[in-house]
Amino acid sequence: MAVEMSVRPGPVAQMIIERDNATMSGSMTPRYPFVIARGEGAHVWDVDGNEYIDFAAGIAVNSTGHCHPRVVAAITEQAQKFIHIAGTDYYYEVQVRLAERLAGIAPFADLARVFLCNSGAESVEGAIKLARWYTERPHIIAFYGAFHGRTLGALSLNASKVVQRDGFFPLLPGVHHIPYNNPYRCGHMRREEDCRAACLCASYLEEMVFKRLFPGDSVAALIIESIQGEGGYLVPDTRFMQELRAICDKYGILLIADEVQSGMGRTGKWWAIEHYGVEPDIVCSAKGIASGMPLGAIIARSHLMTWPPGAHGTTFGGNPIACAAALATIDLIEAGMMDNAAEQGAFILDALEEMRPHHPSLKYARIQGKGLMVGVELVLDEARTPAGALRNDVELFALQEGLLILGAGTSTLRFCPPLMIARADVEAGLERLDRALTQAERKAGL
Repeated sequence: MAVEMSVRPGPVAQMIIERDNATMSGSMTPRYPFVIARGEGAHVWDVDGNEYIDFAAGIAVNSTGHCHPRVVAAITEQAQKFIHIAGTDYYYEVQVRLAERLAGIAPFADLARVFLCNSGAESVEGAIKLARWYTERPHIIAFYGAFHGRTLGALSLNASKVVQRDGFFPLLPGVHHIPYNNPYRCGHMRREEDCRAACLCASYLEEMVFKRLFPGDSVAALIIESIQGEGGYLVPDTRFMQELRAICDKYGILLIADEVQSGMGRTGKWWAIEHYGVEPDIVCSAKGIASGMPLGAIIARSHLMTWPPGAHGTTFGGNPIACAAALATIDLIEAGMMDNAAEQGAFILDALEEMRPHHPSLKYARIQGKGLMVGVELVLDEARTPAGALRNDVELFALQEGLLILGAGTSTLRFCPPLMIARADVEAGLERLDRALTQAERKAGL
C-alpha cells in the first residue's frame, strides 16, 4: 500500500533547510531534503509529520534502531552519574567493561588490547600510528575505492572520490593503492566467472609493487575494508582475502581490517572479515558500536599495542555515556539482532533477485551483500554502464515514497537498515523501493 503522499520536504523542513544553508559549512556532501523530528526502531518522522522506513540507519550507525529503550536507559543512567572525566588521566569502570567486551569479541585468537576514540577516522589514524610504531616501517598499502575517513591520515588512504582529496595535498607520505577484488568490474578480466580474478588482484601486490616500487619488508600495514563501503558495497572473494593474509605473513606486514561500517554484527557476524576465515592483526571499529553515540575503537593483538605512555591519547574518546550505550548495544546485538541481520539480509537479497526481471536497471545489476550490508549496483545495459543519475533519482523518489536509502560508489544503492528491523518493515520498504525504481526508470526512458 502506498503511503499517503504530501509535499516532501514540507514547509517546516524547508525553513530549517534554508537556515542550515545560511550557516553551515558548504563542505558537507549535498544532503537529502529530509529533516528528522524523531525516530523509533526502523521508522523516522520528519518535522512535518511524514513517516519513513529507514534503510540507511544513519550510514549503518543506528545498529539497534532509533532510540532503543535499553540504549536510552543506559545513556540516561550514566548521564545521571557523571558525563565526563578524561580517560587519559583517570579511570572509570564503564570504559574498562567496554574494553573487556570488545577484546572478548576480537576476530583473532590472541589476547587483545583496546584503545577507545570518537570516530572511525580516529580509529584509522590510531591504527596507522600503531602499525608504524610497532614495525618501524614507513609504507602503508590501501585499495582503490577505499574510504577510511576525512582526517589527513585517513584521507590519504582514501581512493573513492577525488573531491575528498583535492585541495589537501600533500597527503601522508608512504601510502600506496592497489586494486580491490571486484569480479564484476575487474581490470584483469571481463568475465565475471573468471575464477582467477581474486588471485590476480592479490598477486598485484607482489608482482607490481614489491618488485617495482619498494620491498615487502618495508611495509608496516595493509589496510582493507572487509566489505568495501563507500566504494560500492563490494564483497571480495574469500580467496582474495586469504591470499592477502598469506602475503602479509610472508613479509611481516600487519593486516588492518577497517570494520567501521561492516562490523558490530551488521553482516551476521561480529566482523565481516570472519566470513573469509581470516584473522587480522588490528581492527578499526565505530559507526554501529554505540547506536548513534560518538565512539570508535582500535582492537589489536595484545603484543602489538605496547606503545609507551603518551604515544597516543584522547580527551573525549571512550566517553562514559558512549561506553554505556556501547555496552547496551553489544548486549542487544548478541541477544538476537545479529541473527536477525543475517535472516533479513538473506530475505532482501532474494527479494531483489525476484525484482530483477521487472526493472531494466536491475537486469544486469550487481546484487551482492552479507547480512544487512547489501549493495545493488544499477546499470543501464549489458555493458554494465553505470546508472549514476538514475540511482540519484531513485534515492529522491524513495524519499517521496517514505523510504530513506543511500547511495555508494558510482551507481550503487546500499541497504543498511537497523539490525533489529522486522520482516514487515523490510517488505514495506522494498515495496516503496519498487515504486521509486519504476519512477526513476520511467524518467530515464528505460
